[in-house]
Amino acid sequence: MPPAPAVDHLVVAAEDLTHGVPALEEQLGVRLGPGGRHALFGTHNALLALGGATYLELIAVDPEAPAPGRPRWFGLDTADLRGRLAEGPRLVHWVARPAVLPPVPDDHGERLHLTRDALAWTLTVPRDGTLPGDGSGLVPSLIAWDSPGGAHPTDALEDVGVRLERLVLSSPDAPDLRRRLAALGLSGCVTVADGPPALRAELRTPAGVVLL
Repeated sequence: MPPAPAVDHLVVAAEDLTHGVPALEEQLGVRLGPGGRHALFGTHNALLALGGATYLELIAVDPEAPAPGRPRWFGLDTADLRGRLAEGPRLVHWVARPAVLPPVPDDHGERLHLTRDALAWTLTVPRDGTLPGDGSGLVPSLIAWDSPGGAHPTDALEDVGVRLERLVLSSPDAPDLRRRLAALGLSGCVTVADGPPALRAELRTPAGVVLL
């Protein structure tokens, strides 16, 4: 039976992990867990469990990795994002886990089959490395976990008591975004509001609610 559609993870980008990890830990009041390296994109990450099979990924360019042979994912190579990350880590995107990945082609991107340690997954990534849809981060990347035994990153993460209470997507074309998410079965996973393009995650931490 396919899994129920859900928010798989939040993507928080940082200029680098050396400064990004302590900055985000200070903001949330908890310690992040270890992640790993992504050889295809020259990136690495740190992770935080958000309850159930949902987590936060803090991702940055890996300074020890060779330059990848393609643009890095999540727009990490774009001058606009690099400029904004100089101010600190920021929520840039979200990854959804639909019951079934839709057929290609569509503007979510190509389907890449990726592995890291015991994990295996299929993820939609635009060829130019930008975010899907209009590049605002509101249209999710789509993921399906193919790990042997159903392994998921949250299996190895300590639960430090942080929960994703709400993910709000603000869009100037909210009805179209709602239709798009409904077609993927994701209507009940997020809140879509009218307004300028923006993502807001409300996290319940041991010290109270923190907004990203």
